Amino acid sequence: MVSTIDGTKTILVVEDNPDDEALTLRALKANGVSNDVVVARDGAEALDYLFGRDGEPSRGPSPLPQLVLLDLRLPKVDGLQVLRRIREEARTHCLPVVILTSSDEERDIIESYALGANSYVRKPVEFNEFMDGVRQLGLYWMIINRPPPAQVQ
Repeated sequence: MVSTIDGTKTILVVEDNPDDEALTLRALKANGVSNDVVVARDGAEALDYLFGRDGEPSRGPSPLPQLVLLDLRLPKVDGLQVLRRIREEARTHCLPVVILTSSDEERDIIESYALGANSYVRKPVEFNEFMDGVRQLGLYWMIINRPPPAQVQ
């Protein structure tokens, strides 16, 4: 089930681990990132959100999220398959996608970038490092980075 919190531009968090989800939402909120956050708890739910249940790109949200924080190890549809689908569609091709995962495997890093990930961030294990990492991601991608114009998405 997709859930949201209040704010302005949307961040899509694709995360199946409830603890990591809670930490991510807490870190964003605690550091002044007040954007709407949509949470998808598996890859299929993320694709349904972006493309509608029938898979048609025109059925997804308008406007698209400003950022996707995507875990790799997901049930139903893994993160690399979600990324591949995002990059295949003209409407979502330029959507910023940050891989936020516990995997530090070289093949995951290489494949993520080969499929068009904008960034690859390994989740820190330590609480304060995790909070700081998510804070930095939120500030950079939501405030400093300039996303592609909506008509390109």
